[in-house]
Amino acid sequence: MTYFPATDDERKEMLDAIGTKSFEELIANIPDEVRFKGDLNLPSKLSECEALRELYRIAEENLHAGVSNYLGGGSYDHFVPSAIGAITSRSEFYTAYTPYQAEVSQGTLQAIYEYQTMICRLTGMDVSNASMYDGGSALAEAVILAAAHTKRSKIIVASALHPDYLKIVRTYCKSQDISVDLIPLDNGTADLDALKKAVTDDTAAVVVQQPNFFGCIEDVFEIGEIAKSKDALYISVVNPISLGILSAPGEYGADITIGEGQPLGLGLNFGGPYLGIFAVKDFLIRKIPGRLSGITVDADGNRGFALTLQTREQQIRREKATSNICTNQGLMMLAATVYMAMLGKQGIHEVANLCLQKSHYLAENIHEIDGCTLKFNKPFFNEFVITLPHPAAATVNKLAKKKILAGIPLSKWEGGPNDLMIAVTERRLKQELDTYVEELRNAL
Repeated sequence: MTYFPATDDERKEMLDAIGTKSFEELIANIPDEVRFKGDLNLPSKLSECEALRELYRIAEENLHAGVSNYLGGGSYDHFVPSAIGAITSRSEFYTAYTPYQAEVSQGTLQAIYEYQTMICRLTGMDVSNASMYDGGSALAEAVILAAAHTKRSKIIVASALHPDYLKIVRTYCKSQDISVDLIPLDNGTADLDALKKAVTDDTAAVVVQQPNFFGCIEDVFEIGEIAKSKDALYISVVNPISLGILSAPGEYGADITIGEGQPLGLGLNFGGPYLGIFAVKDFLIRKIPGRLSGITVDADGNRGFALTLQTREQQIRREKATSNICTNQGLMMLAATVYMAMLGKQGIHEVANLCLQKSHYLAENIHEIDGCTLKFNKPFFNEFVITLPHPAAATVNKLAKKKILAGIPLSKWEGGPNDLMIAVTERRLKQELDTYVEELRNAL
């Protein structure tokens, strides 16, 4: 097909048709400082052979083969069993889309049903959907749900929520006149006295991340009581693996539980696609976004599955839709289902315990290096912050040359220039942890 650029007259005609004078008017809400104004400086066209050779050259600049990964901040280097890829790559799963015709989508609907069941058992909640795009968008949807349910317009975020999640929430809330206030830290966790003062009769929801962004364990039971004292909804943001050893949100009174499902059998995948966990108590079932699969029997008594609730804007009564989430991330949901089924309750507990023990082993040994201190004196799960005697970014670059991805310098987000956030998963061997300590000592 030949492409012919539009003429000036054609462009003017199109702009007139939509009531604008220039293309710039269409992007007026994009800040000028983030617009690209230079030339793209694209290379000359390449043949397929030349293009592949160039891609291989670029790929060789990346670290690979034997890298020891301590990055976290929402995405974690957990072991992904080979069976997950083998199952999800089957054509009936790999190409499946939304089950519009439930009677011919029984396999997909059963997978959704099993996922929902497992998430409810993991979180202690009553109902789960299947599913959201990622943890950040799931939290934004939870906040919007809370404001709509309570008819209030104030959201209180208790302590160290992931900075990217906070940005997403504020973006969603800005156009709906919902305010979002962040409670200050007290040694790595929420300042409970400040929280009590902030929660009022106008508060729609209190949000807490457990463990929080810095890895610290929050007093979720006390925070829940503060939220309930003003009839606000209680929203918990969880790492699903941590629920193998930490109290489930249902135990401490959460009304809505969301989380990033990436640790449940999904690779790092350059940042996505991921999986947004979204579970609620029964009284919110009619307001939950996304889809719910239910189990039933037909006229002959045979078991069957059906889309019990689905609230998407393209369908009937779209003005009543609870959300603009319109595509079930079925493949990511299926991978998480296979992972949870393979590990079971005991397996997830063992993975969580390995993360806990190995992270504390590493933290204790780093703490013995001169000038290295734990930033927060609080319990943690698998992630912690170390304050180094020198800038963290420079130290990270030194260790990268030793094939160690040492962590995340917190100057990028919420910390000082010497603060380094380190995550440890079950994949790290004791030998790797000891090597990390040795190389860190040498680098400093």
